[in-house]
Amino acid sequence: MLARTRLRRGVWLAALAGCLAAGLAATHAAQPSVQPLLEGKWPNGTRVLALDVKVAGNYAYVAHAFNGFSVIDVSDTANCVRVGGYYTWLTGYAREIASGVAVAGNYAFVADGPAGLLVIDVSNPTTCVRVGTNDTTGFASGVAVAGNYAFVAARSAGLQVFDVSDPTNCVRVGGYNAGGQAFGVAVAGNYAFVADYTNGLQVIDVSNTTNCVQVGGYDTSGNALGVAVAGNYAYVADDTNGLQVIDVSNPTNCMRVGGYDTSGSARSVAVSGNYAYVADGAAGLQVIDVSNPANCVRVGGYNTSGTAYGVTVVADRIYVATGVEGLLVLPTLPNVQFTVRVEATPGVPFTLEAATDLRAPIPWSPLLTTNVPAMPFDFVDFDVKLTNKPQKFYRVRQP
Repeated sequence: MLARTRLRRGVWLAALAGCLAAGLAATHAAQPSVQPLLEGKWPNGTRVLALDVKVAGNYAYVAHAFNGFSVIDVSDTANCVRVGGYYTWLTGYAREIASGVAVAGNYAFVADGPAGLLVIDVSNPTTCVRVGTNDTTGFASGVAVAGNYAFVAARSAGLQVFDVSDPTNCVRVGGYNAGGQAFGVAVAGNYAFVADYTNGLQVIDVSNTTNCVQVGGYDTSGNALGVAVAGNYAYVADDTNGLQVIDVSNPTNCMRVGGYDTSGSARSVAVSGNYAYVADGAAGLQVIDVSNPANCVRVGGYNTSGTAYGVTVVADRIYVATGVEGLLVLPTLPNVQFTVRVEATPGVPFTLEAATDLRAPIPWSPLLTTNVPAMPFDFVDFDVKLTNKPQKFYRVRQP
């Protein structure tokens, strides 16, 4: 049986359901098969202003402005379902705007605009409960959590640090105001990296949270709105100059080593493997190969329809907060990756094979042989590229 899926921009890829090898025991649960994973969206119909997204397990946590935040079951990408959430306006502020979200353990930490930091117990996603809050004095725009501390980018109030070891009693212990507008924050080791708008990237030593000290930074020339850190590099989303890659191996002497002008308005960035994923306003999602930071190359993108505000990548799935269009989930992205889902008998070794020309004398080549205790199994093929005939077939075999 041949199953075909039409992807964005008229790209056609094919998945071929695998046949059982001769002699397969009748007791096996199901005939092994492979199908492409499809993109998902939430919501379908009623619009929300999705500004940020984080993912943990089977759930996406979406900050959507005046409607607070929602918990979305994304275990089936083609059928994203809201299972719970919290309307942050219940805290009593007239103009609350859930702008950023982070998740750690059983708690979601929401940067809620003028309401400051909110802590939501999400241990039961269907019944989310606010357990703590603290005023940041500035407009809480972004948040990151490391250990017992929440780091909030609070616009004119700069970086604010809260002890959240007791989520019901969040206590501000320190911070640093670099004099700009702190929009985004990432934490790595002893340092907080702040996207400080006109001041660019600011590096703050937070090893002593009660005495945070600026040790370095880099002026990105435009307006820094988002930041991610991986290894020795900070990746800054600059709304004028696109992606900026800064070497922060010596935090006291940060140096720009490369970048890519996305030609839009870069607002947020996530890094996974060799790729930086940039949420670029009206330009949508932009995917940049950063394997050589001195020579960043755009390898793909996606027109998100709505304004791309936030992005995160987990387990090779891309989650984009697209403003009024809500949450977009991309398990497959033309010219970058293609994801297929294998259904087979759990605990029995299987081989996933691919072919580009079924007329070839020996068309099938093995991609993967493995044994997993549970099904389904997702495989990401990074070798699928745009060609004149971008067709690829897959099959799965079990003994």
